[in-house]
Amino acid sequence: MTSTPAQPSQTSSKPLDEARIEDLKRAVDDAFDATVEKLKNLVSIPGIAWPSFDPAELDRSAKHVAELVSHAGLSDVQILRCDKEDGTPGGPAVVARRKAAPGKPTILLYAHHDVQPPGDPGLWESEPFTAVERDGRLFGRGAADDKAGIMAHIAAFSAVSDVLADQFGLGVTFFFEGEEEAGSPTFRAFLETHRDLLRADVIVVADSSNWKVGVPALTTSLRGLVDGTVEVQVLEHAVHSGMFGGPVLDAPTLLSRIIATFHDADGNVAIEGLVGRDEVAVDLTEAEYRADASVLDGVRLAGTGSIASRLWTKPSLSIIGFDAPGVDVASNTLLPRAKAKFSLRLAPGQDPDQAMEAVRKHVETNPPFGARVVFTPGEQGNSFLTDTGSAAARKAMWALGEAWGVPAVEMGIGGSIPFIADLTELYPNVQILVTGVEDPDSRAHSANESLHLGDFRNAVVAEALLLARLNHEGLA
Repeated sequence: MTSTPAQPSQTSSKPLDEARIEDLKRAVDDAFDATVEKLKNLVSIPGIAWPSFDPAELDRSAKHVAELVSHAGLSDVQILRCDKEDGTPGGPAVVARRKAAPGKPTILLYAHHDVQPPGDPGLWESEPFTAVERDGRLFGRGAADDKAGIMAHIAAFSAVSDVLADQFGLGVTFFFEGEEEAGSPTFRAFLETHRDLLRADVIVVADSSNWKVGVPALTTSLRGLVDGTVEVQVLEHAVHSGMFGGPVLDAPTLLSRIIATFHDADGNVAIEGLVGRDEVAVDLTEAEYRADASVLDGVRLAGTGSIASRLWTKPSLSIIGFDAPGVDVASNTLLPRAKAKFSLRLAPGQDPDQAMEAVRKHVETNPPFGARVVFTPGEQGNSFLTDTGSAAARKAMWALGEAWGVPAVEMGIGGSIPFIADLTELYPNVQILVTGVEDPDSRAHSANESLHLGDFRNAVVAEALLLARLNHEGLA
């Protein structure tokens, strides 16, 4: 992606002296090969928090991360978990603490060690859980999302510890979750149980992306999310399409009519009561979006306004599941019912409860041909907006620009990280930063997931500079 010109952040002229900055960069570079090797070893562990996968691998992943943290110099390292609502154990989280010296703030560094399932192995160019370097990128499941986030935190902490030595008084807490890719089912309970253990002044969530290779970004907005199902019922049971077809329309046809009302002729979401805006700091061209999203030639893009606003600050609605017989097993039958699952991304500032009610009202009002419509709400999560004027955000923008050698940009992400709302609710005064190591070609969740090693190095440097500056200045 190509950004519009970004302005340097407003910071003090010399937040750290040049010699100290160069020392930190050198420390990161001296350890970088070892950092990459540790990341490769971490990628080799298929820790997946989904019930259909071996939980022993997830436990092995947590133990390996705990060992990495211990080797970085933290002695207070624990593997903790909470039970789910059904009584089964949640994913193992690694928590490690270094207490702050008097007068120093505490920063919590978050990432997650669980990964997505590999999917179809035939789509991978190399084994998913064997990290392979090609053309300056490291390929493997979790190489970017989010084991690189873990290693960025550990490597940055190690560099600052080495360079600052006994002058390093910043409090540091590592929180490496073990069930993020499964929807963080016990995250809220975990926070409530360990509220004091995880208390901090600044939280860095390293689970996002940069603007493009060579251009860093601070993620300043995330969309919220609601999902659910819509079921249409027209018959008590299936009947012969030849004997009874004509006077009544089948359930998939009527459900399709409802789905067709979700968007207007331009492809904008057409559900009354949803908010959105067309204000973004940077934008991308249609050609860039088509390339990044692999849009087929001839397919017209949906929506109006800037492409970035369509991705970040406006709602988007997708049908992500459809219950109906498959084509290979279809018979000449009028189907009595059909169900679809929707996923609605919410613009920052949209209340999820109001959005869910807006969808309900939309589908239940004027059902096609009087069909019975059953709306079932699903999951929901809040959006997020960064206070870009906060001390932590200003220092982060400086650190990113210093590490990459170009000004950082403020960008949104179309996706959602619902647990951030839990963090802001339980810690209302905390300053939250969303950073990341990915780029538009990282293909997180897809086959051939990869990490750009040059940008990974820069991400480690940026976080080391941020830690050093917070240690030096606090939150002034």
